[in-house]
Amino acid sequence: MERYATIAGLGIALPTSVDQREVWDGYFQHQYSGPRRALAKRIFENAGVRTRQAAVSPLLEDVANWSTEQRMRRYQVEAIPLGKEAAARAIAEAGLTADQIGLFAVCSCTGYATPGLDILLARDLGMAPDLQRLFVGHMGCYAALPGLGTAADFVVARGRPALLLCAELTSLHLQPPAVRADVQQIVSHALFSDAAAAVVLIPGDGGGYAVREVAAVTDSTTADHMTWEVTDRGFRMGLSPRVPDVLAVHVRGLVVDLLARHGLTIGDVDGWAVHPGGPKILDVVGEQLGLDEAALAPSREVLTAYGNCSSPTVLLVLDALRRRAAPPRRVLMLAFGPGLTLYGTLLETSTVTA
Repeated sequence: MERYATIAGLGIALPTSVDQREVWDGYFQHQYSGPRRALAKRIFENAGVRTRQAAVSPLLEDVANWSTEQRMRRYQVEAIPLGKEAAARAIAEAGLTADQIGLFAVCSCTGYATPGLDILLARDLGMAPDLQRLFVGHMGCYAALPGLGTAADFVVARGRPALLLCAELTSLHLQPPAVRADVQQIVSHALFSDAAAAVVLIPGDGGGYAVREVAAVTDSTTADHMTWEVTDRGFRMGLSPRVPDVLAVHVRGLVVDLLARHGLTIGDVDGWAVHPGGPKILDVVGEQLGLDEAALAPSREVLTAYGNCSSPTVLLVLDALRRRAAPPRRVLMLAFGPGLTLYGTLLETSTVTA
């Protein structure tokens, strides 16, 4: 008999929301001039984002010329309470206490410190001294899925609950004026947002989604298409316009092969949690998989309401799916990031896996 880890709790924590138009009118339009301003305005208007969250809003505090050290210190200040809130909600929903968690995995690519979030939050939440911890850094937007896979493997192997936290503060990495006029930086500043999302996994049937499989494909020939470089003025995004073309080559094969291993086809999936890296990303996934707009609606709605929050974003889409009046029984999660890397995860409710 196959054994599974089941998602028993999911918690979300968000900083203050800001309006995309207000951010443009109040800050970004003043950072460009001439044709570059017109181009930037179009990018902001077509990003598919209406509101997003910012732990450090440029409308209140301009960090563009801060050193990386200053940004990392602020990361600790902002990320700890945000991560604690998301983790506590996930643990409570799972009906557990923090000291019952056996593995605490943290994914974040927007800040680093030692002791890190894994240690400080384990202390603040009251986790057990024999807790095992894992920190996953610099995997970017797809990190939630390998994190979920690792946590699920622990649960199955050890028979103990695991907690996964994804926390990102992209607002800390606003680039200096000399850099942000680059088109890739404009796109980044128009899309990215802050959030924390946590999931608790437990052994067996907990009434939630069982993690059936996590799969990946990496095209290392396109490694330069998406980058996240540490500079003296924060972390700098590199985002090639060719990213959707690479996804178009690989996404259908990843999905078809993953589903085939479970005797399934695309038509058997009734819930799609696709990382909304941007409108074009969702367009390409829809075209390659033959999905209609209803299937992609949850992902587009998350992009509109929250922006691209990097690693937590696909978990925001999963949360939206499970809160529907009729939640899907079978969910395929997809996320993409540096590598270029594509990750897919198949989830099924207990009524399907039984």
